[in-house]
Amino acid sequence: MNELYVLAVISVAISAILTPFVKKFAIKMKVIDIPKDNRRIHKKPIPLLGGLAIYFSFILTLILKSGSLSRSEIGIIIGATIIVIGGFLDDKFDIRPWHKLLIQMASALSLVIYGIRIQLITNPISSSELYISIGILSIPLTIVWVVGITNALNLIDGLDGLAAGVAFISAVTIFIIALLNNRSEAAVLTVILSGAILGFLPYNFNPATIFMGDTGAQLLGFLLAAISIEGAIKSAAAFAIAVPILALGIPIYDILFAMIRRKLNGRPIMQADRGHLHHRLLDMGLTQRQAVIIMYLISAVLGSFAIIAMQVSTQRSYFLLAMVMVVLVIVAWKFGFFEHRE
Repeated sequence: MNELYVLAVISVAISAILTPFVKKFAIKMKVIDIPKDNRRIHKKPIPLLGGLAIYFSFILTLILKSGSLSRSEIGIIIGATIIVIGGFLDDKFDIRPWHKLLIQMASALSLVIYGIRIQLITNPISSSELYISIGILSIPLTIVWVVGITNALNLIDGLDGLAAGVAFISAVTIFIIALLNNRSEAAVLTVILSGAILGFLPYNFNPATIFMGDTGAQLLGFLLAAISIEGAIKSAAAFAIAVPILALGIPIYDILFAMIRRKLNGRPIMQADRGHLHHRLLDMGLTQRQAVIIMYLISAVLGSFAIIAMQVSTQRSYFLLAMVMVVLVIVAWKFGFFEHRE
């Protein structure tokens, strides 16, 4: 446990120290977010690439930990490096969506190659046969999970400190789950990630002086997806899919509601709009800070449900997930989240 504290402090320090240098680098490279449409909330140009500080903090701290790197940790480093290169290219050159997708799939494949994959799921029906092996489907399911979470977190990166804060809460949730299940490797990874985010967050919280960009948002989504496989899905006592879905609830539900909204309104599913949860909160008259704090609270509540789901039977965890989803759908419908907004 002492090592975890040390790793957290190191990670926070590296991230906090590196962020101002990354900001200068972004300005020098002219990688700056200039507001061009009404989906952008900020009114003045803000440098991007803040994710580089999180990336280097995570990698350096992971290398500095005691003991050699495990096979899965090497896979995560390779995948994170691929996703950061892709994010940098997107922030700098605004690459095409299918190029971005190919890069995300390559990063997910690196996890599969190094043994990080979803191989079993809990059986929600039978108590005698606890797990269901998905065989060769483990590869596409892992890729879909990683690519999905990567994009989901990227899509909520619309307010100062929102994606970083939600990712921090999700990382802490997975850290607690990992500790409860004696998943020491996942605990180390999440404590390092939490520290890297925490060191960056003061620069990114409203009023932000630097944005993570796709470099950071995709990195955080990728790392959370990868670590959740190690720390939540792989855990013998918490193999229920309900656990990571609740732990990563905000980005997952936001992207699902966005897809439903666009489908109901006859719009292309992947077409951007101004209907995400953070946009709706702003339209209700909340300030950026108020909207972000509300989303932090929702994320923390969902994280608490994830921890509870881990402590109960498989059937009850699925029931809890279903109840949460029903409540969220009702609330979303009541507040018009399925109505189209340009």
